[in-house]
Amino acid sequence: MILTSDLTVSVRETLAQQSLAPDRHSIAQAIRTQFPVVGEATVNELTPLIQAELVGFSVVQDLVDDPRVTDVVINGPESIWVDRGTGLMRVDAAFANEGEVRQFAVRLAGSVGRRLDDANPYVDCGLDRGIRLHAVLPPISGSGTLVSLRIPRVSGFSLDELHASGSLGVQALEWLQAIVQSRVAFLLTGGTGTGKTTLLSALLSLVDPDDRLVLVEDSTELKPQHPHVVFLQSRHRNIEGAGEVSVRDLVRQALRMRPDRLVVGEARGPEVIDLLSAMNTGHEGGCGTLHANSPADVPARIAALAAPAGWSRDSVMAQLGSALDVVLHVNRTPAGQRWLQEIAVVQSVDNRVEIVAALRWDCTGAIHSGAAFNELSALVSR
Repeated sequence: MILTSDLTVSVRETLAQQSLAPDRHSIAQAIRTQFPVVGEATVNELTPLIQAELVGFSVVQDLVDDPRVTDVVINGPESIWVDRGTGLMRVDAAFANEGEVRQFAVRLAGSVGRRLDDANPYVDCGLDRGIRLHAVLPPISGSGTLVSLRIPRVSGFSLDELHASGSLGVQALEWLQAIVQSRVAFLLTGGTGTGKTTLLSALLSLVDPDDRLVLVEDSTELKPQHPHVVFLQSRHRNIEGAGEVSVRDLVRQALRMRPDRLVVGEARGPEVIDLLSAMNTGHEGGCGTLHANSPADVPARIAALAAPAGWSRDSVMAQLGSALDVVLHVNRTPAGQRWLQEIAVVQSVDNRVEIVAALRWDCTGAIHSGAAFNELSALVSR
């Protein structure tokens, strides 16, 4: 017996009529009720497939469950790609038609109270297990429903694992340990998929066990191995347009929770100002991640994020120059190799902020000293 949309709908209606949860036992019983001539072997085969259709990830369930997969992108019913750490590769999985892709995206968004329809044709939200969903519907998308799933590891990489993978050399490890232990304020920068969150999570595991970490994220992705971690996650507006809790709201709340280290998983908007303000008010060792093509781009990037909140560039630069000490920049080769490319120091002169390289590594691990090497040495030894 082949899984079809009609079969899935039939089982869904049976569960709804009896107010049953879509667990495997209830689904199997619904199949037996609707199709009494079906054998047990077929029931056992169809049950997990229907459950994936109802509450899981449908035809990409196996891909989402694969511990090597970090991204699943769906460009249409028969165009599904995954990234297992070496770049996107096409896979054989396929939906039956465009309608099923749309229904899949709408269901995932609805499972966390988000609306995805013609009036709201795109969505960006967090799902269970820290998975991040982004979806776009036609006609905003000219090529059918587009779905992107960012999938975090169940347990994050340790620094030793990053070293073993070639992401960090011995000297890079030593400098990173010194940066964390000296409680300097730092940002981790890089492009999409370069490993910013992975490295930050590993670095937080080095924090003194007696320190209280308060983590603020749009979608829970950081998984530090630390005994005292508090997680705060933002919430988008519901279908009625109420109930939003922004990252900026949470940063302000976090400051009242006695954090020894305040961490913003990713600064995407005006909350960057609150993070910098916190770093300027005695919260040493604060950190976070930021999308930037290079360390030198950080001042302009932060100014752009702060502008909607009414902050002038001069005000932002004053905050940045006195709050932030170090920028760690990660990069990725076309083949998928991620590595720590640069450690840079924040220098401020006459309200002009520059990010100056102290150490650089190429993708082979070769190290080069920069103009701010002595300043970095002084920061981590203070």
